[in-house]
Amino acid sequence: MTLRRVLAALRFLLGAVTLAAVGIQLGIHISHGFNVLNFFSYFTNLSNIFAACVLLVESVLAWRGRELGPLWQLARCASVVCMALVGIVFSALLRDVDLGSLLPWINTWLHYVMPVAVVLDWLVQSPRLPIAFRRLGLVLVLPVAYLAYSLVRGAAINWYAYPFLNPANGGYGTVALTCVLIAVAFLAVSAVLVVAGNKLRPLIAPNAVSGSVPAGR
Repeated sequence: MTLRRVLAALRFLLGAVTLAAVGIQLGIHISHGFNVLNFFSYFTNLSNIFAACVLLVESVLAWRGRELGPLWQLARCASVVCMALVGIVFSALLRDVDLGSLLPWINTWLHYVMPVAVVLDWLVQSPRLPIAFRRLGLVLVLPVAYLAYSLVRGAAINWYAYPFLNPANGGYGTVALTCVLIAVAFLAVSAVLVVAGNKLRPLIAPNAVSGSVPAGR
């Protein structure tokens, strides 16, 4: 098996196990009578599903020796940044929080294994085409939309996915400051990953690029 096929197989395995882990945890969540929408209101779950889908698409592309254009690479970058933030925020703010019915191996996989694996995949198999820095603002759409959704829904039903988003813990000023810090961290991680992706050469050069248009830096 060639190195390209090995990369494709590893990406497929990571994506498939992640979707299976999320599916198993969803089943447990439902069996305990918990709200399904609450389950999909956790940034960890959304980010892992997003990253898993990206990895599965990338596995097919790697198998065929192809790479999509700048917009897809920006989406891939967003998935990597989301997973990096999942790992960072969980380790910094949520490591000692009661995880309830979350299975230990699923917790390890979603909060530790996937963030590390996805970032390594980005660094080892960086995009062939550079990502323009002027497009970094698009990456911020995801966390800003998520934070807005979480705060609006939380205020409406008095349930928050994470304690640092709950104004009962320090008030809205504390929540606002936390949101700003998360957005800054998201942008900083995005910039670092874009610089790394633009500087590093992919381990395996694609045979062809589908729909690629060079992007300015």
